[in-house]
Amino acid sequence: MLKLRAFKRGLFALLCIAICASAIASTPVYADERDIRLGGFAAGFCLNTTTVEVVGVCEVLTDNGMKSPAKESGVKTGDVIERINGLDINGVSDVNRALTIPGADCKIEIARGDKTLTLTAAPVKDKASGEKRLGLLVKDSVNGVGTVTFVDKTNSVMATLGHPVSGSDKKMLSVRGGKIYGCAIYGVKRGEKGRPGELKGSIESEVFAEARGNCACGVYGDLADRSVFDDLQRIETAPISQARMGKATIFSTVDGNEVEQYDISIVKIDVYNKDNRNFVIRVEDDDLIARSGGIVQGMSGSPIVQNGKLIGAVTHVFVNDPAMGYGIGIEKMLASY
Repeated sequence: MLKLRAFKRGLFALLCIAICASAIASTPVYADERDIRLGGFAAGFCLNTTTVEVVGVCEVLTDNGMKSPAKESGVKTGDVIERINGLDINGVSDVNRALTIPGADCKIEIARGDKTLTLTAAPVKDKASGEKRLGLLVKDSVNGVGTVTFVDKTNSVMATLGHPVSGSDKKMLSVRGGKIYGCAIYGVKRGEKGRPGELKGSIESEVFAEARGNCACGVYGDLADRSVFDDLQRIETAPISQARMGKATIFSTVDGNEVEQYDISIVKIDVYNKDNRNFVIRVEDDDLIARSGGIVQGMSGSPIVQNGKLIGAVTHVFVNDPAMGYGIGIEKMLASY
């Protein structure tokens, strides 16, 4: 078992092969030549998105009572605001800036599912601040808890999750930076048939990495301090073609900062799966079943090891059977930064 040093807790929240320079030419650094360190520890994410999502509508206190222009115009929770009065909306600050554009009404262009709608709202003057308001509650960031798959010491990169961070519409979010923090797990909501479980974590103040992107194979970050991970176990990697059905292990954290090893079995291998669901796995470890019911949200990224080599990472749980889940092949994650 491996235990990371604990850091002071803060507030709770939720593509190409690297090139090695030489004096004459650049030579690819292949997976077996990188200094790959085994993960399995929890991480907290705070990612800045390029979309602004409506998380609620509210009323504004005006000289004429309570008003909610957004609600009256038909704006709904889950809508993504694309433009206001012709101004592209990429962050919360853009919404405020759009409201300074002169005019009685605002034309709000939103994405709702697969549709694009244009709504008209009349901003009102907030009695307290004197500024124009629509009565919108919006967000331009996402927070959550996941698991680090590996740390690439050669290229100072951290790889997590094994799948993309998606919005409420299930589409991959475009990310413009953010941070990956240390995280301590303080509780587990057990998974049950039809009800996926969840790790409950407290994001710590220590920054592990600066998020560099969100892609089909996970969230990656540039290490803030390489020395933090010097004690992690160095491990070789193996492609999907070398994986075999049968016994394997996963490394994950379900309590505090302590990484533990759990027995699983690989019951299916699909090398060419277009959704990166290259493995179907079953949890065989009685201790993990007792503690979490199997695979739960927050365990995404937990490394899968077989015959002493890193072959993949846990990505999803079967909704109707928390002891079963999917995994991605490690070479896909290694090729995504």
